[in-house]
Amino acid sequence: MVADGKGNLAEEQGGVSIQDIGRLGNGRLDRLFIGSWRAFFAIRRLRPAIVHFHDPELIPLGMLLKAFGYKIIYDVHEDVPRQIFSKIYIPKIIRYPASFAMSGLEWFFSRMCTAIIPATPIYADRFPAKKTVVVNNFPIGTELVVKNPTPYEQRTPSFAYLGGIETIRGAVEMIRAFECLDDIPGARLELAGEFNPPSLEAALRALPGWTSVHYHGQVGRSQVARILSKVRAGLVVLHPEPTHFESYPIKMFEYMSAGLPVIASDFPVWRRIIDGAGCGILVDPLNPRSIADAMRSILEHPAEAEAMGQRGRQAVERAYNWETEAVKLMGLYNKLLAF
Repeated sequence: MVADGKGNLAEEQGGVSIQDIGRLGNGRLDRLFIGSWRAFFAIRRLRPAIVHFHDPELIPLGMLLKAFGYKIIYDVHEDVPRQIFSKIYIPKIIRYPASFAMSGLEWFFSRMCTAIIPATPIYADRFPAKKTVVVNNFPIGTELVVKNPTPYEQRTPSFAYLGGIETIRGAVEMIRAFECLDDIPGARLELAGEFNPPSLEAALRALPGWTSVHYHGQVGRSQVARILSKVRAGLVVLHPEPTHFESYPIKMFEYMSAGLPVIASDFPVWRRIIDGAGCGILVDPLNPRSIADAMRSILEHPAEAEAMGQRGRQAVERAYNWETEAVKLMGLYNKLLAF
């Protein structure tokens, strides 16, 4: 792994060699220009058989490395051209031309690179079929399963959201939903992740519902598992932005893998997953009352809620797990290494 980080040069974790390219500033231009330049020289020094990356800002670096003869895999985690319309740091007046330019850049690069790995089947439609392999971003099957979880019927009336804390990810609506649950003693939101932008934290803390929030900060995977083992359901109430409609949010599948029912935005793609597995409740993500009603239903019908969680867990074991997807990824690597 060639990446920026703590600036401690090279280390190894879990069998993965990490080649640190040093600390970078917080600005996007630092990552785009200085980070790409350092990564180029690190990759040239390492001389890998395949270069696999997923940050769209690294497409120019991918083009350069392709020109030097490397086999390049572009890992597509989101619909970037459509996502641009939701970026608050991009002035509205230039979002359309920026989206158009990004579409053209991806089209051109997809003809250059060796293979493309979209994270959902819908994303795959934008790229040449002959070099595209869909590898869904599903959780490792047992990673978030703890040995001794709190029995479901003994859990407090708590719910979890773990991930990026942003307005378009429903941060405000989740907290306001708890204002509608003030008649339930101990109702609580277990919240973990990074605020984006940082100023959002103050705005959320000013909401009356914040008194029901237990904020953990940024947490590691083992702590994520512990939090999920003690709550009643997981929340993933992203706003109806174009980039969200067709996404496969990893958090939804992580909640399912932990045996939790899911309270999720009512999008067509998500409805097929949740209704198909019978593992949750769909809500209007812009309506705090709708979210609160779903949480209330979970608390008032604990046996059915627990059964939802079990069905979600079974769906992950059957289909939505990384072990299944890893076979496709390793197959692609082996195919590319054979030539």
